[in-house]
Amino acid sequence: MKKAITLFAALLILVSCGGDESKKSVEDLIAEGNLESIRARRSAIKLEETAIQQQLKELDDAIKELDSTDNSALVTTQNLNDTIFKHFIEIQGNVETKQNVIIYPEYQGVLTRVLVKEGDRVRKGQLLAKIDDGGLGSQLSQLDVQAQLAKTTYERQKRLWDQKIGSEIQFLEAKTNYESAKNAVDQLKSQLGKTSIRAPFSGVIDDVITDQGTVVAPGQGVFRIVNLKDMYIKADVPERFLASVTPGKEVAIEIPMLGQTLMSTVRQTGNYINPNNRSFSIEVDVPNNDGNVKPNLTAKVKINDYSNESAILIPLNVISENAENQQYVYKAISNGEEDKAVAERMIITTGKTQGDLIEVLEGLNAGDVIIVEGARSVKDGQEVKIINY
Repeated sequence: MKKAITLFAALLILVSCGGDESKKSVEDLIAEGNLESIRARRSAIKLEETAIQQQLKELDDAIKELDSTDNSALVTTQNLNDTIFKHFIEIQGNVETKQNVIIYPEYQGVLTRVLVKEGDRVRKGQLLAKIDDGGLGSQLSQLDVQAQLAKTTYERQKRLWDQKIGSEIQFLEAKTNYESAKNAVDQLKSQLGKTSIRAPFSGVIDDVITDQGTVVAPGQGVFRIVNLKDMYIKADVPERFLASVTPGKEVAIEIPMLGQTLMSTVRQTGNYINPNNRSFSIEVDVPNNDGNVKPNLTAKVKINDYSNESAILIPLNVISENAENQQYVYKAISNGEEDKAVAERMIITTGKTQGDLIEVLEGLNAGDVIIVEGARSVKDGQEVKIINY
């Protein structure tokens, strides 16, 4: 109170010194252009403003003391603790397998035998079907007999040649005839082997495309075989994540059609940036022990690109922004009264978001108490009442 009286007295002295000048309006002083008078009037108004502010404060304090009604802003608060924070990027991908192929015949003829049906599990190299060889078997028997004769002739001629008996021409002719017959047998065996259709890898016969008794030819599909053990998801990742998405990164896989969430890792990243969409491809292993995951299913891939073992996380909705584009929150500073505190504005620097939470890099520490509900209605220095439930 004494301070307000002192300011008011100073104001009276300043006005009395001004004489008639104090009676003139601000507009008249500005129109006269007298710099000293203008500065004197400004000083007087400034003192008057300070005196009024002091009087208002004293009146507010008196009202607060005499008024039994508590007008403090009601807020809720949150105690901050450091916690593990994992940030995930979310992209779409498709389930694929490198072992999902259509088996084509290598020989033209009638499909005389089909030894498997749809759903059968087969092992690598297992015989699946047989094509009529068109007499290749008989030809092979004849050639095999001729090859045995050529071998016998060559072996006898070689023994004689080793004993320096006979001519070199006879030995070379026998050797050439034997090698020619042997090559003919091998070639016919290779041709005959193409009449047998075998499994290229272990898996399940997903589709029998061509029925027994049908004439088949190279380029005409006979079976589809699928191996569901080596499944993976292929997806495109924006190039800005090139440094953070690497092999071995943790991945959460959501398959909406199955209602499943599976955990896996990135097994491979591409070395090429697609110029059309500025992305690179990744492959993620898909556990498929029950066989429910099928090729071409759509999957949602969440890749852990960033982790912090001691992060400060706050709700997104408590953050405000000032005219300088600075983000801030309000801390609740205890004023010694029970359930009472003073709101203190804190400028913060934020990092990555996850859901409705955001990481605070600077401005807050573990142990701080921030205002949550009511954060957008309080002011810096305002007294608040904490009503945490």
